[in-house]
Amino acid sequence: MTIYAIDHVQIAMPPGEEDRARAFYSGVLGLREVPKPASLAGRGGAWFASGNVQIHLGVEQDFRPARKAHPALLVDDLDSVVAQLAATGYAPAASEPVLDGYRRIHLYDPFGNRLELMQRLETPIE
Repeated sequence: MTIYAIDHVQIAMPPGEEDRARAFYSGVLGLREVPKPASLAGRGGAWFASGNVQIHLGVEQDFRPARKAHPALLVDDLDSVVAQLAATGYAPAASEPVLDGYRRIHLYDPFGNRLELMQRLETPIE
């Protein structure tokens, strides 16, 4: 057996907050919403994608945000993402420690889940 890719990452969200999820994941991060299969649609939540990246938000009745565990998403222009976040009221913070070959930030979605955004550097940080 060889594991060769991640199909999706699921993040929890509180019940009834799909509009807030759409506003953030589509409106702020620019992911497109993808339809959930009919067999899962009644459970609530929302699915988002960009290229091969998929993030599924699933409803959790006793919701608690993931403050440490997180997806790390690669972006091609971290500065434009930071500007977009600032324009929409989200305050990203530099991620520590520095990782060789990356610039990175972290932020929290509207539900308090941690996300990391990373840009690969052509020249690693010295």
